[in-house]
Amino acid sequence: MSDGLSLWVGQAVNGLVLGNIYALLAAGLSLIMGVANLVNFAHGSVYMAGSYAGWFLMARLGWPLAAALPGAAIAGAILGLLIERIAVRPFSKAARIAPLLSTLGAGMIIDNLAELIFSPNPRAFPAIVPAWRFELGGVSMGFLDLTIILVSLASAAGLFLILKFSRFGQALRAAAQDAEAARQMGVRVERSAAAAFALASALGALAGALIGLYYNFVSPTAGVQAALKGFTACVLGGLGNVPAAMAGGLVLGIGESFGVAAFGSSSRNLISFGLLLAALFLKPAGLFGGKAMEEREVLTGSFLPMVPAIRMPRLVAAVLIVFAAVFPLLVRNPYLLQVLTGGWIQAIFAISLTLVAGTAGIMSLGQAGLMAIGAYTSGLLTLDSGWSFLPAFFASGLIAALLGSAIAFPAFKLKGHYVAIATMGLGEVVNQVILAWDSLTRGAMGLAGIPAPKLFGNNIDTVQGFYYLSFSALLATGLTASALSASPLGRTVRALREDETAARALGVAPRAYRALFFAVGAFFAGLAGSLTAHLYTYISHETFGSSLSILGLTMVILGGLGNLWGAVLGALILTILPETLRFASQGRWLAYGAMLLIVLRFRPQGLLGSK
Repeated sequence: MSDGLSLWVGQAVNGLVLGNIYALLAAGLSLIMGVANLVNFAHGSVYMAGSYAGWFLMARLGWPLAAALPGAAIAGAILGLLIERIAVRPFSKAARIAPLLSTLGAGMIIDNLAELIFSPNPRAFPAIVPAWRFELGGVSMGFLDLTIILVSLASAAGLFLILKFSRFGQALRAAAQDAEAARQMGVRVERSAAAAFALASALGALAGALIGLYYNFVSPTAGVQAALKGFTACVLGGLGNVPAAMAGGLVLGIGESFGVAAFGSSSRNLISFGLLLAALFLKPAGLFGGKAMEEREVLTGSFLPMVPAIRMPRLVAAVLIVFAAVFPLLVRNPYLLQVLTGGWIQAIFAISLTLVAGTAGIMSLGQAGLMAIGAYTSGLLTLDSGWSFLPAFFASGLIAALLGSAIAFPAFKLKGHYVAIATMGLGEVVNQVILAWDSLTRGAMGLAGIPAPKLFGNNIDTVQGFYYLSFSALLATGLTASALSASPLGRTVRALREDETAARALGVAPRAYRALFFAVGAFFAGLAGSLTAHLYTYISHETFGSSLSILGLTMVILGGLGNLWGAVLGALILTILPETLRFASQGRWLAYGAMLLIVLRFRPQGLLGSK
């Protein structure tokens, strides 16, 4: 066998090994989708927890591999039951978006708990796997490679037997096909959903333990990308179709391995997320999913209860604005002013998201990617091209709007869960492009030394100066967003959110209107990114991770979806509150996740009501 052919055959074997792990991950996601009709965004966190469970059992307790893998699966099953009981079952009668958001909150809690317990630093697995190599048809395979393939095949076979021949599996399949009919036949649908979560989480945790062994490390930040790879496998095969999703996992593993051989290891995640977007845009029902899943998706609609918002009297609004304007003259504490400055910037970001999610009804989980485009645009223009701040500031919004709407436009033909997955993938693609495009963005090093803004010949290099700059930008953003929401365009977009069928009957083109509103939201997110870059003078791809998008959603849900004053209130609460509890700063994301669950459960319309 020639060296070139041997390389590609070896990559195919590596892809097959990874594909089997992705297949386990996808099987769990697809099982939950089939039974509970829910995309479980906490599944990546279960995968990460399974990695830590395997590491703990092997490294700390000294368990052998044959015992540690089932132990990790059992730990995952228990965690899955907890997620179903706390984050899913209480929302069984709510809009379908509520349990989806609650699983996001549950994932934040699990990830932060892992970081608090095990520290943010990656942990290495012990060398307990024999270093044996086998030659099969001229291809060398390690003991771990064969173990992963055999464990995955055994798990797949066991899952098939359970679903096909056991009464438990028959109940699961009945609940997946028609929950109401299954109830009439005596099936405990709620119990079936809990069992599906347990079984799916066991598979996810097993995949996490295997991938930890394969790469020889485990990290608390591994969950988000793992979830996206699981979604990619599901979408490639067919969301809700377990065998098809597992086949999609094999396709993803092999495609990713070949891509790495062609373009380098730094392209691994970019290839995966690119495949996700391509599958969503070109064939969202999957290679083997047919039309069934597309028909099951309901219209986007409104996410949470839309109730009359608390009206803000003009006099009260004017008093609040004046008070915020004179605050730096009354309080000269630079730390407090800097915290509030960050709050104003986060409020602009929250307004951008409440326009997209609350007014237009687009479930965006990648809004931080748009903020990153704005931040890097402004930073690069002022650093490398010598632009002054003001042109770079507006350019950051325009570039974010143009790129964001161009990339996201194909997603607006999707519905329901697919939109959430697509926007989350978009955010990760932007993040990975920033990381990989080293010649432009400086890659992992980030942009340092971003200059302070200069307006009308004056450098804004004081805390008070930046306070007024960000507050002025917030006022302009709020007034523009308010006028837009009250305009005929805003009313049309809300009509689309409430009833797309009726809006279509009146001649409204959904994709065009949603794209336009998404572009406006992206413009504001880009402005917030520009201010962030110049405030902190340093940014990197890690500054705009997926957790920032989830934080933005938490802000707008806390204040009230579609409510501009609510977006500002939510941003201030989630910016100031952690700073007042500095002793608990390491657990702030734990608090964010818990707050998201609590608000969804007890006040889904938000503090100021939804519009």
